[in-house]
Amino acid sequence: MINFFISSLLFVFMGLGCKVEYVPKPKAGIDVEKQLNDTLSGLSIQVDANFAYYKNRSNESIADEIVLAGYKTVRYLVLNESNVNVGLIQAFHKRGMKVWLQASGSVTYETNGYPVDWPSWKMELNNSVNGKNGYIFLSPFNKSFVKWKKESLARLMVSYPFDGVELTEPYFPEWDAISKGTYGDVGPNAQLAFKSEYGLNMPDFNNPEAANYYKKNPEIYKKWMDCRVNAVNEYLNEVVNGIGGIREVRPDAKVATWSLGIDGGKNSVSLLREYQGLDGAAMVKLVKPDIHFIQTHWPDWVKSSTQLPPDYMKYYKSFVDEIKEAAPDLKIGLQGDIGSGKEMIKSGKWVADCEKAALKHGFSATTFYEYHIGGYMYTEPPVLKKAIRKGTDTIILSFSKRIDSNSAAGKSNYQFRKDGKLISLNIENITVDGNMVILEAIKLPVGKFEILVRNLKDTPELWLFKGYPALELANQTKMIIE
Repeated sequence: MINFFISSLLFVFMGLGCKVEYVPKPKAGIDVEKQLNDTLSGLSIQVDANFAYYKNRSNESIADEIVLAGYKTVRYLVLNESNVNVGLIQAFHKRGMKVWLQASGSVTYETNGYPVDWPSWKMELNNSVNGKNGYIFLSPFNKSFVKWKKESLARLMVSYPFDGVELTEPYFPEWDAISKGTYGDVGPNAQLAFKSEYGLNMPDFNNPEAANYYKKNPEIYKKWMDCRVNAVNEYLNEVVNGIGGIREVRPDAKVATWSLGIDGGKNSVSLLREYQGLDGAAMVKLVKPDIHFIQTHWPDWVKSSTQLPPDYMKYYKSFVDEIKEAAPDLKIGLQGDIGSGKEMIKSGKWVADCEKAALKHGFSATTFYEYHIGGYMYTEPPVLKKAIRKGTDTIILSFSKRIDSNSAAGKSNYQFRKDGKLISLNIENITVDGNMVILEAIKLPVGKFEILVRNLKDTPELWLFKGYPALELANQTKMIIE
């Protein structure tokens, strides 16, 4: 279940409550370096279990489907620190998969369970309302927020058997934000931090006629940009390396930092630092992660597959180079989006080509948001991937995707052959569990036999975008059962 033994527990009363320190002991016969490589390298996928696709099915079926898709590492998105499914983590572990806790750095979609004073953590934007699009930016300038985030993630890492942890999107909004009116933080948290550090008033970002308009005071604006970079990186460092932080309570867990990449011209690196307070080189120097991910920025990922070629990450070379210069031996991962917008859904072939291209262009790992929203869900019919017997009376069929229970219910959809001849098998019960169909019979044949399956369909009503037809299993699908 958990890939290490708890050989000692140390309880220390802190602001967090009680701290549990794990001293990991690798299982006998396991190569520790191989374990490290499995956790930090190769293909991984993001899973957001809040989607309908993951509801009303067992944790085991979710893990079964994703491991059959070829992934050995899962990045489990936790949108609210009070809502974690330990059974799902355990199900992944039982299948030999690594599981990362993936929490948001400066954005939240839910505030259930937050302290009553959480609204004071909100960023103030220069000309729009924070939260109107369904997500809320929280300020790394606010010490109360930083403390709460550190304690929340430390508690999660102590309470659940995650193999690694990462804070995604730990930045300020957004690309070219000043002109869009979505530039932050410009509220009291930011003003106080800048005044405390530099003894200066924050620049004005709305009124070109103002004496302190940011374009009129380049030296002050430069200090302001430095202040924002420091806020992002010191926030991450406190959460990871601070007293009571992640590394203190779970020294065995791996840590990833995240920043953005964008094909925004020759000045992309400096513009991203200016717009969003992101300096990847400074980040990895301070936090010292085990791996650093470059997240595809939205102006790139919203492009269709014809506009965004699978090897687009080659245009992120300047971002890779700055990380490598700061930390030459650090592994770098690439994150992309494969279907958040209907017009930019990426096919299974595109994803596979992108994974290969990333490894070719200096990335050690890849991950994508999110498993069930890729184009393969809409265009590829279900495929029977595995058929096993369980005991003397049960067959478990595992498919590449969720199966519609109505189409699976017909007993005539299943035929059986032994030694090349059709045989009669009395099926008493058929249960659908996500991608798995469980057939219960009075008694299974002794030795090998063959199952033939037909007419099964997938579940378009559970996909992110609706209006697509159901896809049907190929005719005469068959598999040997040992």
